[in-house]
Amino acid sequence: MAKLTTLLSLLAALPLISSSILPSKHQQRPLSDDDDNDTPLPLIIWHGLGDNYAADGLAEIAALAEDVNPGTLTYIIRIDDDASADRSATFFGNLTLQIEKVCEDLAAHPILSTAPAVDALGFSQGGQFLRGYIERCNFPPVRSLVTFGSQHNGISEFQKCGNTDFLCKGAQGLLRSSTWSSFVQSRLVPAQYFRDPNQYEQYLEFSNFLADINNERELKNEKYKKNLEKLERFVMYIFEDDETVIPKETSWFAEVNGTDVTFLRDRPIYKEDWLGLKALDKKGALKFETTAGGHMSLSDTLLKKVFSDNYGPYGKKLGGVEEGREDL
Repeated sequence: MAKLTTLLSLLAALPLISSSILPSKHQQRPLSDDDDNDTPLPLIIWHGLGDNYAADGLAEIAALAEDVNPGTLTYIIRIDDDASADRSATFFGNLTLQIEKVCEDLAAHPILSTAPAVDALGFSQGGQFLRGYIERCNFPPVRSLVTFGSQHNGISEFQKCGNTDFLCKGAQGLLRSSTWSSFVQSRLVPAQYFRDPNQYEQYLEFSNFLADINNERELKNEKYKKNLEKLERFVMYIFEDDETVIPKETSWFAEVNGTDVTFLRDRPIYKEDWLGLKALDKKGALKFETTAGGHMSLSDTLLKKVFSDNYGPYGKKLGGVEEGREDL
């Protein structure tokens, strides 16, 4: 009980911000026409819940990206330069503020900000956060976005916690007790992409993050659609045996209500093209991929294929390109 009381005190000290989106301070620069430059575009990576930017596994992934596309500059997104604080920020913080910070950090980076574009890789919740970055600021602009096990349509249950992971347990307790309170929605990260179809009205009214970046409210943000449909490639991977993300079909933007699954192309978000996903699909840029194993079961073979097919120099013809869908 003492641990939870201390946790609540710390959360109360976090800054508040309204769920309205802050305007970008930068103008997006046009992409270069230099197709002969064989230097790979920089790669930005946003890690998942409970991880931190200095983790050895992420360093190994960055090295693998450089092996596949020599010369790749990899930047691993961080909310805090202290690794422990960066991990805490995956559980606690205001996503509006966090994405604003990332927008400012990338726009101020001496190399990223001068590149014609960057490529992006999102692990678990980092995938929808990268999508939020693209929609809200997108400077430097993202060419190709790949997400693994991301919660694009939210979660209806919070993940299980390890026996000694008190950060996770504290977050879980708050999520279950007062999901839609302004206190939780401005401070608990997973609550800000919690989406239960049985609580849809509360979600639309109180969600601090997901309802906004998914353009689900009556007033649509055309900037979000305009930015997202500029992608040359958007690949969404789902893990076949994922038991961490509930429902796992959220990784493909599917709607799950009990045993009923409505896939993206049958949903209003696609049919009415609230986000530009239909436009991406029409030009052959939207890809749905499946990989074996549980949540974040990643092999070097799979990652090498992702790096080879989706990243590399600007102007490169991306691998595995499908023809646009004329029936859409």
